[in-house]
Amino acid sequence: MVRLGFIIGFIALLGVSLSGLAAYRVHDQELALDRIALARAIDVHASLVQDRLTERELLARVASGLFRTPSVIKPNMLEPLRSAIYAFKTDFVVAGWIARLKPNELAAAQAAIAGAGFPNPQIRSYDDKPINPAEITQPIDVLMDLEPRSNETKTLPGRSYDQDPVRSAMLTRARAEKRSVASDPVPLIRGNGAVGIIVAAPVIPEGATEPAGFVTFSYELATLMLTNDDLSVFAVALRDPRKEGGELIANDQGVVSSRRVAADGPAPSATRTVSFGGRDWQLSYYAKTNSARRAEQTAIIVAAIGFAITAMVCGLFGYVAYNNLRLSREIQVRIGFERRLTAVIDELNHRVKNILAVIQSIVTRTLRHGSDIDTARELLIGRIHAMSNVVSLLSESQWQGVKLKGLFEARAIPHADRIAVTGPDIAVSARAAQSLSLLFFELASHSDEGLSLVGKHPHITANWTVTGEDGSEVFHFRWEEFNTSEATRRPDSDFGLILLDRVAPEALGGTAKRFFTDVSYVYELTAPMETVVDMTERDRTDKISAPVRPVRS
Repeated sequence: MVRLGFIIGFIALLGVSLSGLAAYRVHDQELALDRIALARAIDVHASLVQDRLTERELLARVASGLFRTPSVIKPNMLEPLRSAIYAFKTDFVVAGWIARLKPNELAAAQAAIAGAGFPNPQIRSYDDKPINPAEITQPIDVLMDLEPRSNETKTLPGRSYDQDPVRSAMLTRARAEKRSVASDPVPLIRGNGAVGIIVAAPVIPEGATEPAGFVTFSYELATLMLTNDDLSVFAVALRDPRKEGGELIANDQGVVSSRRVAADGPAPSATRTVSFGGRDWQLSYYAKTNSARRAEQTAIIVAAIGFAITAMVCGLFGYVAYNNLRLSREIQVRIGFERRLTAVIDELNHRVKNILAVIQSIVTRTLRHGSDIDTARELLIGRIHAMSNVVSLLSESQWQGVKLKGLFEARAIPHADRIAVTGPDIAVSARAAQSLSLLFFELASHSDEGLSLVGKHPHITANWTVTGEDGSEVFHFRWEEFNTSEATRRPDSDFGLILLDRVAPEALGGTAKRFFTDVSYVYELTAPMETVVDMTERDRTDKISAPVRPVRS
């Protein structure tokens, strides 16, 4: 089991290590792939925005180049350009013609605006306040024409943008640089309208050094640079050029709002710079998903799958290995059982042969030629019964010996109730038990024949003692039949004499003697305790009868 546990632990450690390594690798790969994908998407978006802006700026330049010696106060100035303008991109909000009028041209310009059908031809400021022409001493920039014309845009012509901080700065810069210029983000048609950017291209007549006016195109900021939708992996914000730390961002409906970038807020994932209208615009890209968290979640999933697979492999391996180990143990137990059974059978054969040899000797000696058949039959049955009793006692103790007092039971010897037994209740070996059982039977079977001097049956005592120190103990046995003499006691048979004088003493490795006193018959047996107990036989019996224990792995 220890080895199996070590193997399963090693497999588990290896599986956990591999799962952790795979999770680490997946985390790095997912993080790198997400960053690469985000960077590519941002580059593609920035490139598209730059292409779009370049096309819109080119439109303003082409439109300004189509003018030939323009008449400042001519009505419907955009009429010759209308088809050309709409042949280009049509996603502008308003295309306009802003004329640079001298003070003496204001009246004619007002008449031209009215003649073009615009409802409010009066020259006024950008916030619709009337301008007194007598107060004008310098040329002013006035919106003379626009496309498309709608109920909302028709009210715009006649406005002067000299006092508009955003448009005035755009026109001044375009006049000075003599090229297309973009404005800051500004509401396009009305104050609360869509926020966008105006690009103005100066129109310079041939041979002149100052522009006669400007062609302008207005674009909503949301569709131009800030397109955000639910499917996009990032959100785009435009750095507000009007204030430090400000950004303009559009929602998915195209509504542009301004926000302040907090110092402790999330930093943009990337920034890109695009050029439009002679200036650089910085786009900030914010990833909508947290790449690090996503990579961590993916790594956790991979690690969980790895741990689950490791647990399944360890469990399956442990189950198979445990079943194999259990089967191996069962086989070992079966083999051990068969070996023990073989040893028991061999031992049984050996002891049965010994018993049969003893019985054969008993039968031969008992039924010797010339014996009285009735007496011989009675002795033979008794002797065999004594052998049967000791075998039963040994079987009950798994042949590990029997208590000495158990050999004096009534079923083993005749008239056991007349025998006074004393002595320590020691356990004698199987070999000693067989010899002592026959010995006690022979002594008891001859004690009931004679009559005492006073006409009573003999009184019998059987006692034993153990003397000596450890390793040299001696067993002493004494049998004494009182009220018995040599004249009254029946003589022992030939088998009995051989058993008393030679077989029993030799089986126990001791000596024996028998004699008559004035009032009794005595039989004494002395033997070493080690042969009575016979530890060698007990050890061998223990090994045979002990349960087989499987070898621990």
